Amino acid sequence: MGRVLAVDPGTVRVGLAVSDSLRITAQPLEVVAAGEAVARVAQLVEDLEIDQVVVGLPVTESGEEGHSAAAARLLAAAIADRTGIAVSTLDERYTSRMAENTMIDAGARRRQRREAVDKVAAAVILRSYLDRPRSES
Repeated sequence: MGRVLAVDPGTVRVGLAVSDSLRITAQPLEVVAAGEAVARVAQLVEDLEIDQVVVGLPVTESGEEGHSAAAARLLAAAIADRTGIAVSTLDERYTSRMAENTMIDAGARRRQRREAVDKVAAAVILRSYLDRPRSES
C-alpha cells in the first residue's frame, strides 16, 4: 500500500500533505503556486510512491458546488490524467478554519499561519480521508 497525497486547491496557492506508507499519519508537506500544482503532484507521486491522491472539494455550507468546486474537479482530472493514478475528491468545508485554529493553538504567529495554512488545511483533508471507514474509501 502506497502513500496518499492530499491537495488543498486554491486560485493562488495549493497546499499539499502526505501520509506515511501505512496511512496512519497526515503530515503537511508544502505550498506550491497554483500553476505548478499538477507538475509538482506528478513529481511527488513518483518520488514518494503515492498511489492515491485526494483533492479537497470546496462546497458551500449547504453542500452546493460553485466555481471553486468546478476548478477543484478540473484540477483532480488534470492530476489523474498526468499521473495515471486514482484521484478522489473530499468535502473540504471548514478545513482552512480548522487549520488556522490549530496553528493559533500551537502559538504560530500571523505570518507563519499565512505561509502554512494551505499545507495544514491539506493535512486536515488528508486526516479526514484517512479516518473514513474503509468501505467509503
